[in-house]
Amino acid sequence: MLAAGALGAATIALRSLAPHSPTTIALGYLLVVLFVAAYADLRVAVAASAAAMLCFNFFFLPPVGTFTIADPQNWVALAAFLVVSIVASNLSASARARATEALERRREVSRLFDLTRDILLTTEQEGALHAVARHVARRFNQDTVAICLPRPSGAWDIHHGGEAMPEIPPDDLSEAYARARGTLEFDARTRAYAGHRQVEAAGRRPLMMAPIRLGTRAIGLLILGGAPLDPGTHDAVAGIVAIAIERHQFLAERRAAELARQRAELSSALLASLSHDLRTPLTAIRTAVTNLDTPAAQADERHGQARIAVEQLDRLQRLFEEILDMARIEAHSVHPDRLWVTPSEIIEAAVSYAGSSLDGHVLQIEARADSAVETDPRLTSSALAHLLENAAAYSPAGATIEVRGWTDEQGARLTVRDHGNGIPEQEMEHLFEPFFRGARARQLGPGTGMGLAITRGLLAAEGGRVWGENIPGNGAQFTIAVPGGVRALAAEDA
Repeated sequence: MLAAGALGAATIALRSLAPHSPTTIALGYLLVVLFVAAYADLRVAVAASAAAMLCFNFFFLPPVGTFTIADPQNWVALAAFLVVSIVASNLSASARARATEALERRREVSRLFDLTRDILLTTEQEGALHAVARHVARRFNQDTVAICLPRPSGAWDIHHGGEAMPEIPPDDLSEAYARARGTLEFDARTRAYAGHRQVEAAGRRPLMMAPIRLGTRAIGLLILGGAPLDPGTHDAVAGIVAIAIERHQFLAERRAAELARQRAELSSALLASLSHDLRTPLTAIRTAVTNLDTPAAQADERHGQARIAVEQLDRLQRLFEEILDMARIEAHSVHPDRLWVTPSEIIEAAVSYAGSSLDGHVLQIEARADSAVETDPRLTSSALAHLLENAAAYSPAGATIEVRGWTDEQGARLTVRDHGNGIPEQEMEHLFEPFFRGARARQLGPGTGMGLAITRGLLAAEGGRVWGENIPGNGAQFTIAVPGGVRALAAEDA
């Protein structure tokens, strides 16, 4: 319609010229045809060329007003005009097609680059391949994306990423995978390797299937459905997916190696800690028992030796409890049992658990009892008890240990502040590592270095966290944050 309008306007404008020059009229119509060819497809351009020829003949070649041509030379001029118009239209359409193809290739390269970047930014382990499938669907406008990986048993792991998830018969997957594992051939015309095929889906247009290869070895199949993609692009996407699968496997292996290394370090540190920390109490117990067997020992001496033996036995019991706690944390066998408790009840249980380790210190407790939080009182109070023992160990004798507990909209908050020398900045990031003891801690006496690590592990089991900081002036403060529901208590309940 626009082409017809342009030819009509050109006819009116050219008829207004006097005298009528055939060359000027032919060039005017040719200009219109070139504009039409620049913005429309070849069929419209050819139709415009024929229409311009007819207008040229009817309105300007004598006899005017008829399609009859009196002068034979006008046949040559008219034929030349038609040929030039069609050739110019064809050239313009070809140039526009090449420009469109180049633009599409550039967009294809941009989408492949964006897909590669998406994959490199995917660091999650669980669901990583599902995320890759979603990235493919989003970047290439695909309704259906399936990454199919074979199992040794013959079954298939299928990772979907599109809106539609049609059922694909396993036999079709196995047949296509068997063909993909054959001789590798490259088709230069389609810029793709052999192995592409269509998969029929009920109620949908056919899905396209291509092998996923690492090098020359097929490791799976990529199924796409949605915006049409040429085989070369499909192969390129499959190659990027293969890189993503290899990267996922590499990250999993590296994680397993890191866990194995950590377990080896933990075992080594545990053996070193046991050999060091068991030696002192066992020697003390043996000496005390030997002294008790001395006939010349007085009653007071016997009582003193018995007290030493009991204290060292308590120390051994605490050491084994810490070892068991660390083993449970490492095995992920700590499970919370949530109850409604107040911050004051948690602090009371923690003080009772810490026991004699707080002797010689002044406890200053500020705890709310007018609201309750839904948390595991056993895990939370045990974690708080380790912080209390830590504060007592690093505070001067007779120093005050401040304990606060309250609730907010997110759960329970507990803090323990000592008045010691604080935490050296270079040791701050290692506080919660198992068996870590700073230089000052090693000077104070024996210990396992497991208390803060156990605190973090117990809180992590119920979704909580703990952190430490230095207080301006003197001392350090540790804060516990435990998520959970909060409710106010009536006056009689509080």
